[in-house]
Amino acid sequence: MVIPVHDVNPVRRTPYVTYALIAANVLVFLYTPGLAGSVAGDSGLSQLCHLHAFLEHYAAVPQELVHHQLPRLVPTGDVGVGAGGPGCLVGPPTYDKSPPLSVLTAMFLHGSWLHLLGNMLFLLIFGNNIEDRLGHVRFAVFYVACGYAAAYGFAYLNADSADPLIGASGAIAGVLGAYLVLYPRARVWVLVPFLVFLPLRLPAWLVLGFWFALQAVYSSGGGVSTAGTVAYEAHVVGFLVGMLLAWPLRPGTPPPPEPRSLLFGRQARHSW
Repeated sequence: MVIPVHDVNPVRRTPYVTYALIAANVLVFLYTPGLAGSVAGDSGLSQLCHLHAFLEHYAAVPQELVHHQLPRLVPTGDVGVGAGGPGCLVGPPTYDKSPPLSVLTAMFLHGSWLHLLGNMLFLLIFGNNIEDRLGHVRFAVFYVACGYAAAYGFAYLNADSADPLIGASGAIAGVLGAYLVLYPRARVWVLVPFLVFLPLRLPAWLVLGFWFALQAVYSSGGGVSTAGTVAYEAHVVGFLVGMLLAWPLRPGTPPPPEPRSLLFGRQARHSW
């Protein structure tokens, strides 16, 4: 997997929505109950119980999205001791949860620093150009629409799953799909792990096309022993929806400037 670090595609206006989304995701992560201790290296049972209770309340759950049935018992956030030893207590929910609204709140939840920073890196690099092309308000609507499409797409493909679905990956996948449609020839500086991290400048169609191909392979079960906790199907759905929504804007989108810097001592080809 290549790691993007910068794209050669300047914007005409400040991407306020992109910056606001990044700030909101970071703030929500820092104030998520149960994560503060794990970040500091203290991941005790109490922290885990608080986190499970919080995610049950605010994360999107495929079962709930598809069948509109909420569980009768949910984690309370408290620790108890039973026949099998200490564990997290469960009880009737003390709140009313809206499954459709949980999709929106789930877009701002992340389970680890790696999950958060990976998503925010992609949003920072590629989101500013999509916001520049769509405008602030339309970009915000586009982002949320891709996130909802990704979440519901994953839910209908995993209708019986009770595992919480969290993260901005589905919405950001839509941003990547739009970028591929609108700026396929833009150059992207990436780090390629090859003994060391090798910097390369590659066209966006190659970087994002390779990313999408990996998500498609992983979503089908290829290349991994199990999908684990990564919702690859949500990435695929979000990417395709982003491409579809951006396609009508392709004819009027100005191409990115041709880079004039050198690439490993040779002038970058203008036709690449």
